[in-house]
Amino acid sequence: MTAVPALTSTARVLAWCLHLLVGVLFALAGLRAVVTGQPHAPVIAAVAAAGLLTYAAGALRPGVHRSRRAAGWWLAAVGVGWLALTVLTVDGLWLAFPLYLLQLHLLSRRAGPVAVAVTAVVAVVAFAAHRGAVSVAGTVGPVLGAAVAVAVVRGYQALYRESERRRRLIEELTATRADLARAQHEAGVAAERERLAAEIHDTLAQGLTSIQLLLRAAGRVLPDRPDTAARHVEQARQAAADNLAEARRFVAALTPPALDDTTLADALRRLCATTGARHRLAARFAVTGAPVPLPTTYEVALLRVAQAALANTVRHAGATTVEVTLGYRADRVTLDVTDDGGGFDPERLPGPGPDGGGFGLAAMRARTRALGGALTVAAAPGRGATVSARLPRTPPGGRP
Repeated sequence: MTAVPALTSTARVLAWCLHLLVGVLFALAGLRAVVTGQPHAPVIAAVAAAGLLTYAAGALRPGVHRSRRAAGWWLAAVGVGWLALTVLTVDGLWLAFPLYLLQLHLLSRRAGPVAVAVTAVVAVVAFAAHRGAVSVAGTVGPVLGAAVAVAVVRGYQALYRESERRRRLIEELTATRADLARAQHEAGVAAERERLAAEIHDTLAQGLTSIQLLLRAAGRVLPDRPDTAARHVEQARQAAADNLAEARRFVAALTPPALDDTTLADALRRLCATTGARHRLAARFAVTGAPVPLPTTYEVALLRVAQAALANTVRHAGATTVEVTLGYRADRVTLDVTDDGGGFDPERLPGPGPDGGGFGLAAMRARTRALGGALTVAAAPGRGATVSARLPRTPPGGRP
């Protein structure tokens, strides 16, 4: 069962206008027969009334608008009523044009024009029969009306199809926009998670590691050297305070406390001094080249790289000396962290995970890559390690 195309609000208004036109023409044909005293006037009036009732019954019946088969049977019944009225009075020919429109709308694309052609031929023959001769007006009128009806309905159907195509396109664009917004939201959530993970690793995780090492050292010397143990505990307390400040700052996405009212070089110098004081490690800092102001994002990234590299040295290298060098060159700024520890094989590093670690180098690479730079690691078992970060002097996008 094939459904009749659904009507839009505009089409409904046009349909009701068409219903009104058909009703008026049926009523007018019956009334003229009675008023003008045409032969068989009561029969004409009865046929007109029957045709009007048949039309109204179908127009108000929902099934006619949902099935082409039901619409076809209804049109056939209306056609029989129109044919009977046309045989009785020439006024019935007025209904030919609205019948064209109904046939083209309710029938299929093939059956509609055939029905219109048959109706036009019947109208021409009926007019000639009533007038007793074939005339130009009686032939051209129905044929021209049929042509106009076909053009109007086909044009409307083309506009309707175009409107539907645009409606579907708008729905697809709306759905695509929703998908894009959802993807952007998910990307933003992922980026924020990555930021927090990197900040936690470079600050809280490293700070907790330092606190753990200091408390372990205090526990070892506590029975025999309480002054040394107390010093380790105080350093652990200070590390906890520093990490609390770091946590508050990175949650708010602010500049790290180490960079408050100071330069990157001074922050790195203090970092080396603090690391050397808390652990049995000689941490030296040096600057090469002429210092220049750097974007805050550069300073934060280089400070975090230095923190992570020094934390790895303390935890894993077993080094006695580490050197941190900040270099200013014509086209880039560099940071090198070199230790004399046990080294490692860069090709056999553990993957990121809660037990195996592996976050540090990945986070450092992500930071430098986000700013258009690169991070390299030079290491070998028994020969120490060097972590080098390189950032262009001009940030991505050309902004100073």
